[in-house]
Amino acid sequence: MDLDEAAGRLYGLTPDEFTAARDALAKEAKAAGDAALAKGIRALRRPTVVAWAVNQASRRHAEELDALLDVGRRLRAAWQTQDADALAELGRERSAATARLTRAVRDDAEADGRPLSSSGEVEVEQTLDAAVVDEDAAGQVREGRLVRPLSYSGFAPAPVVREPRERRTAAPAHPGKEDREAAAAERERRAAELERALEEAERAAAEAEEARTAWEAELADAAREHDGRSAKVRELSDALAAAKEELATAGHRLEVARREEAAAGRTARSARARADRAAQALHDARS
Repeated sequence: MDLDEAAGRLYGLTPDEFTAARDALAKEAKAAGDAALAKGIRALRRPTVVAWAVNQASRRHAEELDALLDVGRRLRAAWQTQDADALAELGRERSAATARLTRAVRDDAEADGRPLSSSGEVEVEQTLDAAVVDEDAAGQVREGRLVRPLSYSGFAPAPVVREPRERRTAAPAHPGKEDREAAAAERERRAAELERALEEAERAAAEAEEARTAWEAELADAAREHDGRSAKVRELSDALAAAKEELATAGHRLEVARREEAAAGRTARSARARADRAAQALHDARS
């Protein structure tokens, strides 16, 4: 097993399963004498629910994801050449492909018992948008090992409006620039809000994880103490049962001894009485 294989296995798991599985793999690597691999595995971070949901798209919906990323590749090429017709057509393809894949991710998450909130669906869309407009983001999404959702704050490819020839000299250099800048600013604002919310949630999750770890250790200690005392109770219970049995045996022996001693006493008194009578008779005979 190498780090790539370990990461592939771990990021296919749910966030709830991730930490325990990661620690187990790291322990396994350490036991095998590969300290560097163990350290690398421990450095892998647990994904958020949204990141996990997107990661599964690379495993469950590879064809749909490849189709969307291909649209992104062609869209970036058309943006470079300012091919307005291609940009318009690819923009429609992009919207449809993104919507299909977002629905698939949402449905899978719900089927797995981890439904996405409305803000979670927005983060899925933003991650897929980032993959469309940015080649590095596309690679990360295809790899399926995201730790958190992606966002793209740059200038996303968009259709260029082609003006009639007679109006081109009077047209602005970037048609619709103000609208695009306003939309980009709104996206950045929303992304900043979501980033703050994510950081807050991650912090709360980290604190909860620390508390869980502490209580897990407390639980282990309490369980050990409970098991030790239970064993002692069982030992004492067994000893008490044996002592009760021995006491019962001794009581029976005592009762038998009392009866036999009484009978022996009666026999002894009777014998003594006979002996006294015989002695008296002998005395009388000699007198």
